[in-house]
Amino acid sequence: MNMHSDGPDGASSEGLLSEIARRYHIDGETQDAIAKALDLSRMKVNRMLREAQTRGIVDVRVRFQSSRTRELEEAFARRFGLRHLLIAPAARLAERQRANVATIVSAYLEANLREGTVIAVGMGRNVSAIAAVRTQARFDDLTFVAGSGGASEAGEEGNADHICRALARRFGGRAATLYAPAYVPDATMREALMRNETVRRTLSLARGADYALIGIGDLGADSHMSRMGWFEAHELRAAQSVGVAGDLMGYDFFDRDGRASNEVLGGRVVGLTREDLTRIGTTIAIASEDSKASAILGALRSGAIDVLATTITNCETIFRNMT
Repeated sequence: MNMHSDGPDGASSEGLLSEIARRYHIDGETQDAIAKALDLSRMKVNRMLREAQTRGIVDVRVRFQSSRTRELEEAFARRFGLRHLLIAPAARLAERQRANVATIVSAYLEANLREGTVIAVGMGRNVSAIAAVRTQARFDDLTFVAGSGGASEAGEEGNADHICRALARRFGGRAATLYAPAYVPDATMREALMRNETVRRTLSLARGADYALIGIGDLGADSHMSRMGWFEAHELRAAQSVGVAGDLMGYDFFDRDGRASNEVLGGRVVGLTREDLTRIGTTIAIASEDSKASAILGALRSGAIDVLATTITNCETIFRNMT
């Protein structure tokens, strides 16, 4: 007689799913052996393994690794002094590609974070996507601190504070908010805010972080800055005309050679600077969009990045344009 019944909605109990998943994925038992031990049919064990994955009890990941990715990692390390290159497979849909990159960043964090770690967090969709990745790692004493102020028009994925809270829920620990607007209309106002004691205290915590999670932006129509409406179209065109290739964390602009280029658009966002990022233990830059290869190349040449997470497509494009 089968003593393992499903719940009233037909779903299996979480305890039974966990036991079957442990036996199969960790203990290495065959489905036949599990079925016999638990008085189930092999077909039901197979179904329950799929259910365990669907319900997030099991997180199955395939490491994207090949001789070509190792070759790219070595080339990027030699050329840019990069500590790690995290390469994700490309995908047809932008959201799927963003999730692919977020998954490899999440795996990197799981392997490297330790209790007491402080992580400075930037804004943007690529950083936000990390919090959506299911993780088995949980900590008690992590601090996720906002590396830039907030903006009501940005939504949750565009605000470093919201992202910090989501990451703290996912990995454990606490979130620290930077109580200031992300964008201000002129440099004078920004400088005044940067002198505020509350802002200074939070940014001091962020500057002393062990890790920074930041996005790499470009000046395209779908860029964070364009979507937020922080800059007029003519300002973006003016920046492009003087060679601006991209930005770090939604601001702090650079050209294709990695040189700072803030004359047109700089000095309006409250948060960590490029110099701050160079002093943080490990700065992880994330960019999933195929349109960002030129911006990624400039960011690599800036010397502010220790770890890059992007797609194989972007890596191949950058490799062809290294010289």
